[in-house]
Amino acid sequence: MGMPSMPELLIVLAIVVLLFGAKKIPDLAKGMGKGIKDFKKAIKEDEEEPKEIATKEEPKVEAPTEEKKSENA
Repeated sequence: MGMPSMPELLIVLAIVVLLFGAKKIPDLAKGMGKGIKDFKKAIKEDEEEPKEIATKEEPKVEAPTEEKKSENA
C-alpha cells in the first residue's frame, strides 16, 4: 500500500465536493489550516516551558546556625 495515485485522489476530491459543496471547501481548508497552526504553536510552547522551569532559581534554604539552635533548646 503506497501513496494514492492521481485518479484515486480525483475520486476522493469529487466525493468531498459532493458531500460538502464547493462553497464549504474553502471554509474547511481554512479551519484545517488554523487547527494545524494552533497545534504547532502548542507544541512550540511545550518545548519552551521546560527551559523556563530550568532557568528559575530554586529558593535557598538556610542551614540552622548556632544562635538558632540555642534559642530552640
